[in-house]
Amino acid sequence: MSSLTKKDCFIEGHWVPTDNRFKVTNPATGELITEVSDADEELTRRAINVAETALKKWSKKTAKERSDLLRKWYQAMMDNKQALAELMSAEQGKPVAEAAGEVEYGASFVDWFASEAERIDGDILPVADNSKRVFVMKQPIGVCAAITPWNFPNAMITRKIAPALAAGCTIVVKPPQLTPLSSLALAQLASEVGIPDGVINLIPTSDAKTVGKILATSPQVRKLSFTGSTGVGKILMQQCSENVKKISLELGGNAPFIVFEDADIDAAAEQLMACKFRNGGQTCIAANRVIVHESVKDEFVKAITSKVSALKVGPGDQEGVELGPLIDQDAVDKVQRLVVGAKSDGATVETGGHVLTDIGDLFYAPTVLSGVTEEMEIDSEEIFGPVVAISTFETEQEAIDKANNTPFGLASYFAAKDTARIFRVSEALEYGMVGVNTGGISHAYNPFGGIKESGVGREGSKYGIDEYLEIKTVTLGGLG
Repeated sequence: MSSLTKKDCFIEGHWVPTDNRFKVTNPATGELITEVSDADEELTRRAINVAETALKKWSKKTAKERSDLLRKWYQAMMDNKQALAELMSAEQGKPVAEAAGEVEYGASFVDWFASEAERIDGDILPVADNSKRVFVMKQPIGVCAAITPWNFPNAMITRKIAPALAAGCTIVVKPPQLTPLSSLALAQLASEVGIPDGVINLIPTSDAKTVGKILATSPQVRKLSFTGSTGVGKILMQQCSENVKKISLELGGNAPFIVFEDADIDAAAEQLMACKFRNGGQTCIAANRVIVHESVKDEFVKAITSKVSALKVGPGDQEGVELGPLIDQDAVDKVQRLVVGAKSDGATVETGGHVLTDIGDLFYAPTVLSGVTEEMEIDSEEIFGPVVAISTFETEQEAIDKANNTPFGLASYFAAKDTARIFRVSEALEYGMVGVNTGGISHAYNPFGGIKESGVGREGSKYGIDEYLEIKTVTLGGLG
């Protein structure tokens, strides 16, 4: 077991064990990895108090001091990339090579916000009265809380902690029950490079409902960031309203991927592979509805089926594996239900469509379905698995209407060559992010987030640090 495999709560720079513990297992094998401390209400409140105490000193550090410590944390992640990747693969299931890519991606947010710490500035405003001067300052919002998901156990935590620390805030994090080990390892590295005790606190728990409510309703916590389901996000949003807490919510998606008749079909298929099969389709920005022009449907189905059927599936620690297991049995059952339902309603299974029981109970065959319609459940529900569901359209407006026919608005994609169309469709799609002729839209430089029921706020980019800052206007009189 790696020296980075930590098993307890991390509070005020110390590893805090509990009598109650929960199991963390390897989804590829079902084997027990370890048992982790199970934080309760008392430990949660203790972590909040510790973060509030640490805030006094951390917020007074200069931007350069915070930046330097974040850069050290970034370098520690990169120096331990392989160990972090192997740990992530064991608890989450994704191939080690893909996990290593996530470690780099997650570390990039720490690097980016290390720079942003030194770019927090204010303004001097014009005045109507020459006896006054008005200036604007930005200050850390205070103690923050974060609730992170299991599908990206490294990157989802760094892109919340890094801007908080860069802004001068302290933070309490509830990592995911299914994959807490990656986040605990990051806490260990943060401590090793000198990030002060109490600035970062982690409270793994099996009682997400209780701990989440405490974080959302505590008056000491002034900001909550959550990545997860829309249903849970709505509950947290209501709870945060009790003390008008600032929130960032990155919630569910139902991403369309439109292939227009003027698209480069082979390139479009490659782009779909990039945004669909990362983490086995278990991503909030994975293409969920593939909407293809009727005139190129057959060509596209052939191209994507060839690529999908060639994917190598297996445990993440095996050489050459491109697709690991789904996270648990509930995930497998959901994907199978959606595929069977679509098939019974008339969709055609081009490849896949079944559990790969010869490998293990949680491995689902990469699947392509054609003939999908809007009436099928798979067209409206987030699949969260390795399934391409293809429907067709005849006109540009029909494609746009189909794409927008959802309460969600996180990510969207389309493939086209015509410049005028690219601008028209980009503007017409009701999504926070649009990928045009690319399946890669997420980067530390880019604002990440959605509209409608896919959330509020943005992570990453120069906009991401604003979520952790308050704007204060100071008016000086008697200067005339």
